[in-house]
Amino acid sequence: MKMIVGLMSITAILLVALAGPLYKFGVVELGTAFAGFKFGLFASIAALVLLAIQLLFKRNTASIGSALASAVFAVAAIAVPLSMMNTAKNLPPIHDISTDLVNPPEFVKIAPLRADAPNPVEYTGAEVAEQQRTAYPDLQTLTYAQSKPELVKASKQAIENLGWELVNVDADKGIIEATETTVWFGFKDDVIIRVIDNDSERWVDIRSKSRVGQSDLGKNAARIHSFIEELDSVLAK
Repeated sequence: MKMIVGLMSITAILLVALAGPLYKFGVVELGTAFAGFKFGLFASIAALVLLAIQLLFKRNTASIGSALASAVFAVAAIAVPLSMMNTAKNLPPIHDISTDLVNPPEFVKIAPLRADAPNPVEYTGAEVAEQQRTAYPDLQTLTYAQSKPELVKASKQAIENLGWELVNVDADKGIIEATETTVWFGFKDDVIIRVIDNDSERWVDIRSKSRVGQSDLGKNAARIHSFIEELDSVLAK
């Protein structure tokens, strides 16, 4: 029984932990990786049930160390998928976030890089915009007193500080484009920053869009927040 419980809990944590890297390096398709999550969840629940049976009816076959290790692995394998499911439940199933919902910045150099991506480069419209307004009401156009060249330069520095891949800088048009590759699954999400002159001030808009997946689990909004914080930090120096 102890060996079965241990094997089950290790299998569960491996199914969950390796789902991302296996997809990232092209070993499995995304659907298969997510199926690994599901089977890992089932395996972890089974491991906890067997562990409970062992502790209740065959306590003499269990050791504190092995029981604790199995419980930790199983709980971890349950926690990760459940956390993601809970996040997805509480956020809208969108993956294209912009501070300007009326006229979102349009990708330029990044557009051809997304040619084969499941999510099209175009903004999907009013329905997505309304869901974003409800979920992220704080994301709006930013206003700065600095000049357009200063803001373009600062945006470029902020992108470099964040470790994103810089794709395009057009100082004349006030456009900066970049791509961030997520660590676990290797998802590529694209960002564009647009700086516009408006009399004595500058308007800055940021758009972040995933290449794959219906729901981004809040990642694009978090990315925009991270950029804003970094941009303000660069400008403050």
